[in-house]
Amino acid sequence: MADTLIHDQDAGIERLLEIMRRLRDPENGCPWDLEQTFDTIAPYTIEEAYEVADAIERKDWPELEGELGDLLLQTVYHTAMGEEDGNFSFQSVVRAISNKMVARHPHVFGNEPRDKSAEQQTRDWEAIKAAERAGKKQGGALDGVAVGLPSLLRAYKLQNRAARVGFDWPSTDQVIDKIQEEAAELVEARDELTHEKMTEEFGDLMFVMANLARHLKIEPEEALRAANAKFTRRFEGVEAKLAEMGKTPAQSDLAEMDALWDAVKVDERKSGTTK
Repeated sequence: MADTLIHDQDAGIERLLEIMRRLRDPENGCPWDLEQTFDTIAPYTIEEAYEVADAIERKDWPELEGELGDLLLQTVYHTAMGEEDGNFSFQSVVRAISNKMVARHPHVFGNEPRDKSAEQQTRDWEAIKAAERAGKKQGGALDGVAVGLPSLLRAYKLQNRAARVGFDWPSTDQVIDKIQEEAAELVEARDELTHEKMTEEFGDLMFVMANLARHLKIEPEEALRAANAKFTRRFEGVEAKLAEMGKTPAQSDLAEMDALWDAVKVDERKSGTTK
């Protein structure tokens, strides 16, 4: 029966669950899979989530299909280990998220009216989440912001949480003033203080930059991801122009590459590629 299920391409999630059970079988499973733990699999889970985001960014839908499968495998992997330890199972995880989505959407699955603005729905969502945290005895305003998030995203979320209880600058001007202050302190640290202190001041500056993004309603991770993509595209344009000249970046110099960078920017404006 198990082999029939494993080779049934139309069996859906049950097929994948059985594949994982076989991989983790103590007697006949895969030695590598049997060695894995939550700690060793967690980095792969994060990596797969980023690869999903990358495929979406590139609008590569066939690639996205595969990456979503890889990400789903991570959930199956963790739930298999949870079931082995008697902590939870795939079905209990599905039940928990289903219950959560129903509870957090009373305007869809309950008696609340649906004629709310997106802003009001967001406020209601946050109120429900706050009640959930209270039920978990997470009393602090910052409780529940995952430590494992990318640091820039975590800074953004921490500041959002603090702002909800009134700990926030009232205007963008004050945030910009703080950026100037932190930048000056970083310069002082660079010139006069230790590398450890310089690292601290750089972190402070990054933290305030995340706060400015929040005040401007900009997602900092999204903005930096776009900046990375723009840099990559333009530098590849510089490499292409050098290749036309029979050269590589190592055979060029900063002045030449800077001029080619400007030329790439001009080409982008002409072609309408400005992102």
